[in-house]
Amino acid sequence: MKKFKNNKKHEKTVTAGKLYRSFIELMLTGCVTGVFAGVIVTLFNILAHEGESISRDVYAYLRANPLFIPLLLLGLFVVAVALGVAVHISSAIGGCGIPQAEGATRGSVHFKWYRDLTAMFASSLLSIFAGLSIGAEGPSVFIGACMGDGVASLLRRDQMIRKYQITGGACAGLAVASNAPLTGIAFAFEEAHKRFTPEVFICAFSSVIFGMLTRTGIYNALGMEVQSSFHSYIFREMPISEYVYVLLSGAVCGLIGVAFYKICFKLRGLFKKLQLKDKKSTHSARICVAVLLGGIVSLLAVDVMGGGHDLIESLGTHGGLSQPTTESAFGLSIFWTLVVVLLLKFIITAVNVGSGIPCGIFIPIIAIGACLGGLMNTLWVKLGMDNAYCDLMVMLCMAAFFTTIIKAPITAIIMICEFTGSFAPLLPVIIAVSMGYIIGEVFRTDGIYEELLEVYEHENGIHENARREVYVLGLANHSIADKRQVRDVLWPANSRVTEILRG
Repeated sequence: MKKFKNNKKHEKTVTAGKLYRSFIELMLTGCVTGVFAGVIVTLFNILAHEGESISRDVYAYLRANPLFIPLLLLGLFVVAVALGVAVHISSAIGGCGIPQAEGATRGSVHFKWYRDLTAMFASSLLSIFAGLSIGAEGPSVFIGACMGDGVASLLRRDQMIRKYQITGGACAGLAVASNAPLTGIAFAFEEAHKRFTPEVFICAFSSVIFGMLTRTGIYNALGMEVQSSFHSYIFREMPISEYVYVLLSGAVCGLIGVAFYKICFKLRGLFKKLQLKDKKSTHSARICVAVLLGGIVSLLAVDVMGGGHDLIESLGTHGGLSQPTTESAFGLSIFWTLVVVLLLKFIITAVNVGSGIPCGIFIPIIAIGACLGGLMNTLWVKLGMDNAYCDLMVMLCMAAFFTTIIKAPITAIIMICEFTGSFAPLLPVIIAVSMGYIIGEVFRTDGIYEELLEVYEHENGIHENARREVYVLGLANHSIADKRQVRDVLWPANSRVTEILRG
């Protein structure tokens, strides 16, 4: 009996040591991934910011000198052809990047990391410089995932560790691009793997921390200041009597979010009917429609350009002490300007999703939600809401609209707190997010990234030759799956545990 106890103690010691070494390996590889992802994603975002500033100046000059607009259209056509060729060479970059990154974290999508990273980096910058309505966050997630895959290849990690490194790189990419580390970590649980395990947490937090440290170091070296995302928002504590506006705003954002979701896939179906003699011409033709339409829309309204950071910032009222500073479109009032911007941003973002252009829709979706909040503020104030709560309404509309489309409520709540640097809007945001999520469930919409991943897998024939096979695997003592729940193990893609035999 005494000998049995000693064996048991020895077994526990070996198991603890094995797990300890496994966690240390995950943490170290996560740190390395975070550093590399931080360098590349930071460089990408600095260039994207400069490219957006240059494109704004170019479009402002063209508005003042319309004789040069034909040159713009010619330039946009060249950009469209270049993007079409890039998508033909690297099919993984078509779309907003996040669905493919999620597929890679699960093992269903495989990158050629050096090719895909270069193609996404160059094509996204080209799209931003062309003045299109796209954000840098989606491409940043993709670039981070590619860096995770690249580091895994260079370090010769096995497939399980590779998927964790891709996860860490994607999380670091999102955190660095949005200056929101907790949002990056939440992405791993709620979007990438849809589960919480110690391994996912370790690879996510280590990559995010070192990615953010790397970003901060680069900014300091360049003399640039790291700031919170939005500064024009000040929140006041909202009394319960005003919560009816929260419920109504969440419901409206949910309904419009469902409409956006449906329109995106309707347009994707329409673009699919546009077929030319070969794939390269087909990609170029589809993207040409989106690029030309995007350029024309950017000429009409400056706030439609780019991801939408400036638009969101312009809607802040400093706690009701000032008016939104959104630039007027066609000399219209702020209300009708927001109507125009909302419609144009809504349409062009849906067209981008449908056409498969390399783009990011993360921030454009949030910007559309902010526009909805700005519009509803004018209505709620007329109905008796205090101006002091206008900033809060914009933020909760952003979160509710995002949740309805992405189906990531926890990420949305955390994101708003990190964007504003305040927990004051927490309860109203939770209520609005819940309304948006419930409405999405009522209309049976899936997360748009999940749906786009399925479309990508179908269009690229990823499961075309799949067949059903039965494998019997032995589980080694003290392995990463030993003494774990089935759901907590990162199994190979498209596999299912049907039976557990205990000897």
